[in-house]
Amino acid sequence: MNRATHPVYNRIAIVFDFDETLIPDDSFQVLLADFGIDPKIFKHEKTEPLTEKGWDKYLAKAYRLIQASQQREKGKRLTKQKIAEVGKKLRLLAGVPEMFDRLRDCVAKEDTSIEIEFYLITGGFVEIAQNTSIAHHFKKMWGCAFSYNEAGEIDFIKTQMTHTEKTRYLFYISKGIDSDINKDLIYNYRDLPVNKLRIPLNQVIYVGDGTSDIPCFSVLNEHHGIAIGIHKEDSHAKEWEHREKIAASQRIVNIAPANYSENSELMRSLSLSVERICKQIKLRQLSQGE
Repeated sequence: MNRATHPVYNRIAIVFDFDETLIPDDSFQVLLADFGIDPKIFKHEKTEPLTEKGWDKYLAKAYRLIQASQQREKGKRLTKQKIAEVGKKLRLLAGVPEMFDRLRDCVAKEDTSIEIEFYLITGGFVEIAQNTSIAHHFKKMWGCAFSYNEAGEIDFIKTQMTHTEKTRYLFYISKGIDSDINKDLIYNYRDLPVNKLRIPLNQVIYVGDGTSDIPCFSVLNEHHGIAIGIHKEDSHAKEWEHREKIAASQRIVNIAPANYSENSELMRSLSLSVERICKQIKLRQLSQGE
């Protein structure tokens, strides 16, 4: 019997953005409001003057928030605990809490030997996402992060997550790297032997809502993965503000309303994507006589 030329990987990864993808809001704006800062005034008076001088947007937001915190008296500064409390209070999009088990069931119906893993790559501050009610579903979560002093107060930005930086973590997921040690993986990924991968990128699904996700859409298109775009439920896919920024190399399989309820367009898109990858895995299993 002929054998498959590609190894079989019994694993699927679904990667989510966070703000306006799993929650209806911008988590940084929620954090500001909870800290007593008007998000619009903060943007206009604090961050925009810096970005106009060439500052990175994420660094500008973190720097100004740290400044605002340190200008307050002790006991009223922004702490790790207060950020965690914001995460616990965040609203989730409809159907999100049930979505994980629905997708696990979808995989199990196809083949119980296939595993499904969930990851999160956010351009926001990951400490917020890590304290939501759904955090336990994710194998790994990455994003911007603060450094804290001995009192637990924010005192510096430890990591940032730019649009292109997000793609690095797709390669981490594929290779099976949990830390940031191998930062050059993005450049030598194509030279990795296929038997060194944990999850090939053609078995990865990425779900995101906007411009920050376009580089990830591009990577998955190049490697034959699946990219799904999300637009606000009260708008139409044709009105998606990022549509014109999507090039042919960054195309997505569908743009669905931000609703994960059972039988919603987004949930059907995810289920069909999972089923497709499962069948691809089963075909390779068959060709190997497994």
